[in-house]
Amino acid sequence: MTAAAIADNPAFTLSRVDLDRPGPHYTVEMLTLLRAQYPDAAAWFLLLGEDSLHDLPTWYNPQGILEQAHLAVMPRLSKRVDMAELTTILPALAEKLIWLDVPPLTISSTDLRRRVRAGLPLRYLVPPAVAAYIYEHGLYGERISG
Repeated sequence: MTAAAIADNPAFTLSRVDLDRPGPHYTVEMLTLLRAQYPDAAAWFLLLGEDSLHDLPTWYNPQGILEQAHLAVMPRLSKRVDMAELTTILPALAEKLIWLDVPPLTISSTDLRRRVRAGLPLRYLVPPAVAAYIYEHGLYGERISG
């Protein structure tokens, strides 16, 4: 689905770094592999939703993630983060965090799967190529048309 979503944008490159190796897969290891694969990259940014930032201390080696990348975080209305608590747990977070100035989206993968199962459209929620892929492959429920 990612390939379908970015197919018409030459600014994106699809990496299979986590697909082409045995699991388990951890973000910190993915960053290490990507940094080795692209050594000339000036900086690395891991895009996260605020809900994922909230859970970062429970991830495998969150300090290692912060050593390798900045966190570019999109706000989520559903799960606000207590920054004082997070920076107490992960002091390096303060200098590695960038809040993205984007409108908060209430779209979630759970809601998208529910919409497919209910026969509701995905138009304007995912790129048309992604919706077509979901419908063609009968993902998340019964085959429906878009």
